[in-house]
Amino acid sequence: MMDLKDKVVYITGGSKGIGYGTAKILLKAGMKVAISGRKAEDIENAARTLGDESRVLGLVSDVGNFEDEKTAVDKILAHFGQLDVVLANAGVGIFESVDNLSVEDWDKMMKTNLYGVFHTLKASVEALKQTEGYYITLASLAGTNFFEKGAGYNASKFGVVGFTQAAMLDLRKHNIKVSTIMPGSVATYFNNHVPNEKDGWKIQPEDIGHLVLDLLEMNPRTLPSKIEVRPTRPDLN
Repeated sequence: MMDLKDKVVYITGGSKGIGYGTAKILLKAGMKVAISGRKAEDIENAARTLGDESRVLGLVSDVGNFEDEKTAVDKILAHFGQLDVVLANAGVGIFESVDNLSVEDWDKMMKTNLYGVFHTLKASVEALKQTEGYYITLASLAGTNFFEKGAGYNASKFGVVGFTQAAMLDLRKHNIKVSTIMPGSVATYFNNHVPNEKDGWKIQPEDIGHLVLDLLEMNPRTLPSKIEVRPTRPDLN
């Protein structure tokens, strides 16, 4: 079981939604947290709300750009001195029939959802080797279940699932644990949705945070490498 006190976690897409909800849970568990996002104002506000600089670091980074992620990890190491856990959470969804889906929107999803998880791992893997850490990706049930108007999003998330499972096999010899979490409907700002009282039936961001915490607290001999999680009562929608 990982002793979480003062361990350092890096969460991409951490200014709101699942990333922010998970940051709150892991801070309560005693961890130090770095969050990143593309918009400086959003990240600064989120970091300020979460806590002071001794425990929270806000970073501007576009996961679609490897140099951004490398710089982010370098800043985490300079600020906290180590990196123990990475949650590659940043994602974007654009839903359109494949004949109408633009090249630009396809590229945006691939760059963020698929290239992003590789960039984040590539930038952090040597630090994780030093701490025998944990790398977790946020995929989706859309990574195994295809649906109409989901060609681009499905492709990116199928890719995330495959990438993460192969990375798990590559990195376990370094005592790095690797898992992917595949949620169904979550009450977040995803796809321009604004969470509201009608979202009570959905998974809440903090629920994913508790799931991440469960993974970190599991005995090192056991690895849940692919976790599907869904609302208990979607019929209440």
